[in-house]
Amino acid sequence: MKVLLYFEKQNMIKQSGIGRAMRHQIKALESAGIEYTLDPKDTYDLVHINTLFNQSYKVLKKCKKKGIPVIVHGHSTVEDFENSFRCWQLIKGFFYRMMFRMYSKADYIITPTPYSQKLISGYKQVTCPVYHLSNGIDLEEYASSQEKVKKFKEFFNISNEKTVIGIGLFFQRKGIHDFFDVATSFPDVKFIWFGNLSKILTQPKILKAIKKRPKNVIMPGYIDGDIIKGALQGADLLFFPSYEETEGIVELEGLVSKTPTLVRRIGVYEPWLVENTHCYKGASNEEFIKKIKYILNADNSSIIEEGYKIAEERQIKNIGNKLKEIYTDILNK
Repeated sequence: MKVLLYFEKQNMIKQSGIGRAMRHQIKALESAGIEYTLDPKDTYDLVHINTLFNQSYKVLKKCKKKGIPVIVHGHSTVEDFENSFRCWQLIKGFFYRMMFRMYSKADYIITPTPYSQKLISGYKQVTCPVYHLSNGIDLEEYASSQEKVKKFKEFFNISNEKTVIGIGLFFQRKGIHDFFDVATSFPDVKFIWFGNLSKILTQPKILKAIKKRPKNVIMPGYIDGDIIKGALQGADLLFFPSYEETEGIVELEGLVSKTPTLVRRIGVYEPWLVENTHCYKGASNEEFIKKIKYILNADNSSIIEEGYKIAEERQIKNIGNKLKEIYTDILNK
C-alpha cells in the first residue's frame, strides 16, 4: 500500500495546527512502515488530503475519476472557523463552500476527536463514514530536558517568579483576551503568550486588547525549537482558554511536557480529558483565577502523571498503527 499525503500551501500552514498535523502524519506513517509520497504526480493506492484549497479539490477530483479512494482530513468545522480571522463573517460563505465541497465528495473523513466527528457527521452535506483519530503527539520530541528549560528561562530572564504560558494564533476564539484579563489578577506572575498573526488578519478588538495588555504579559511572537519546548516544561502552568477546537494540540503538548494545564470546559475535551484527573477546567475568568491561585500553590504531581498517560495513548506510534488499520480497511472495501 502506498499513500499520497496531500498538503497544499505548506509554507502558509506550517505554523498552524494543520502544519503540525502534517509533520505528525509523516512520522506516523514512517513508524508504521507505510510507504507514502507527498507528490500528487507519483503513483499511489489512496490519497489522504489535509487541506481545502483549489489544488486540493483538483487532486480529489482526479483521484475520484481514477477510482482511487479519497480520505479528507476534517481539521476544520463551521464552529471553529467562527471568531478567527478579521472579517471572518464576510468570507465564511466562501470558506464553508470550499470545506463542504471537499467533505461532500470524500469517500471517508478522518477527524481528531469524537466531538469533531459528531459535528462533521451532522452536516447535511456529509454522507460518507467519519472516523475519529487524534493528530497525535511525539513523545521523544517533548522528552524532559533541563537544557531546554534553561534556555527558556534565560531567554525571558526568569529566576524564581511563577510563569504561566499560553499558545495560539491571535484569534478571539483562542481566548487571548481572557488570558490578558486573568493576568491582571496576578501582577507578580509572568504570563507569556506564544503565537503570531499578521495585523491585516487580526480582529480589531484583539489588536486593541494586545495594545492594552497588562504589563506582566509578554508576547514574543512565534517561537519554535528549544525555547518553546523549554517553556512547556519549565512553566508552572499552561493556560489554554480556547472557546472552540477540533482537538487542541496545545493541550496535548502540555500533557506530554508534564506541565499542569488549565483549559476551558468545552465539548472537544469530552470524554477523553477528565476534569481534575488529567487537567483542570474552568468556564469563566472568575473560575480561571480561582483555579490558577490553587494550581500555582498545589501539589499537581498526580494530575500531571495521569495527564501524561493521555499523551502516551496518543503517541505517534499508536497513531501510525491506527492509520494503517483505517487505510487497510478502506482498501479492502
